Amino acid sequence: MLVQQRTIKQPVSLSGVGLHTGQMCTMTFKPAPENYGIRFRRVDLGGSPEIPAIVDHVVDISRGTTIAIGEARVQTVEHVLAALVGLQIDNVVIELDANELPIADGSAKPYVDVLMKAGFEMQDSPKDYLIIDETVHYRNEEKGVDIVALPTDDYRITVMVDYHNPALGSQHSGLFNLEKEFVSEFAPCRTFCFLHEVEELHSQGLIKGGNLDNAIVIVDRELDDAEIKRITEKLGVKESVILGNNGVVNNKKLHFKNEPARHKLLDLMGDLALIGVPLKAQILAARPGHASNIEFARMIRKLYQQKRLVKRFQYERKEGVVFDINAIKKILPHRYPFLLIDKIIDFKLDESIVGVKNVTVNEHFFEGHFPGQPVMPGVLILEAMAQTGGVLLLNGLENPGDQLVYFMSIDKAKFRKPVTPGDQLVLELKMVSRKGKICAMTGKAYVSGTLVAEAEMMASFVDRNNTPRPKGGNGSKEQTGKEVRTSTH
Repeated sequence: MLVQQRTIKQPVSLSGVGLHTGQMCTMTFKPAPENYGIRFRRVDLGGSPEIPAIVDHVVDISRGTTIAIGEARVQTVEHVLAALVGLQIDNVVIELDANELPIADGSAKPYVDVLMKAGFEMQDSPKDYLIIDETVHYRNEEKGVDIVALPTDDYRITVMVDYHNPALGSQHSGLFNLEKEFVSEFAPCRTFCFLHEVEELHSQGLIKGGNLDNAIVIVDRELDDAEIKRITEKLGVKESVILGNNGVVNNKKLHFKNEPARHKLLDLMGDLALIGVPLKAQILAARPGHASNIEFARMIRKLYQQKRLVKRFQYERKEGVVFDINAIKKILPHRYPFLLIDKIIDFKLDESIVGVKNVTVNEHFFEGHFPGQPVMPGVLILEAMAQTGGVLLLNGLENPGDQLVYFMSIDKAKFRKPVTPGDQLVLELKMVSRKGKICAMTGKAYVSGTLVAEAEMMASFVDRNNTPRPKGGNGSKEQTGKEVRTSTH
């Protein structure tokens, strides 16, 4: 696999009709600078808005993948994205004068052909590979879908499909070498559907640009001549139609015996491109479809965002540690004697976090709380929870050091057992909800597996440079009626 990013050398264009809308569209691929990514640009709309090819922007998966920002939409992006992944193109702008890409022959080959004519240009920046180093598993039991990402130092995909149809049977296919196999073995594989789906899709207002040249139609039921005539007239199909003895309408010759499985692999490649970075992983997929592909892509993108966040603050990788004390000091503004967590040992972006506080006899508060019977104040256990929660709230903050996180409320706080010198506090925080700058969390503190404290918390982000000072002093607590607001970060 390539080490450096690359784009194309010159603009190239392709025109055709959209599969579902039936509208004509001209698309133009243009070179893009390093770290620009893949973006679609709607030149037919005012301001020529751009939509980055990121799974966060997926808005529809009705027989294809649609991305949008506001009023700007682009439909059926999976085939062109698969072409870009297969050719290892990182940065490109795709200009469109309509909202759906040309379907061409229903494969990725037309896109591959024009991109290869454009030529490729290596760029100085290295590729930002997401290296899968742990198993990631998606399962939809209702639909019988399983997709797994396994660690490997390459990019490989294996797909199995089973539609319980005699024309297809069970099929599988695998791509093991991107450079050698994609262009010849997978790019030419066309989209397909069953005959019974054609009428359903037409009734839903889809496949307005569909015909027997841009899709493989598989026969899945017995039809007499009258029924065939009815269907063709309803769909506006002008060419003659026969029920092929190979299970495909008009006996259309397949490029490969397992072309449907290969096309499903192509779709999966395109949908996973929406992770936003190239992968080094072994992907195993059973009965995938656009809905499951997108859910899996969301899981992997979240993993990428988490790894990128960790890498930003934790320079040295340590076994069993996500953020060490040096990383925590980059994230939180607290310092001695009020920095109350020593390390983060587990971190799931926007979900949960586990911090550790080693409680020693040297803690400043033990001198007065209490002489001869040292006990960690309950309010400081809550503060340690809150600081751990502050790290959990990293996502979405461009510059964490410019923000403070203030308590809005503490509810249902319970202290079940004293914490004394020599104890190790394990602080588990879970995100309950997050809306704008307000978030709710639950926290639990353990010592040797025993619950010692718990609480529900609500907090809000504040700009550090515009933080109002409490009247009457510089303390971190402001008494307002019965509510105590505690400054934490």
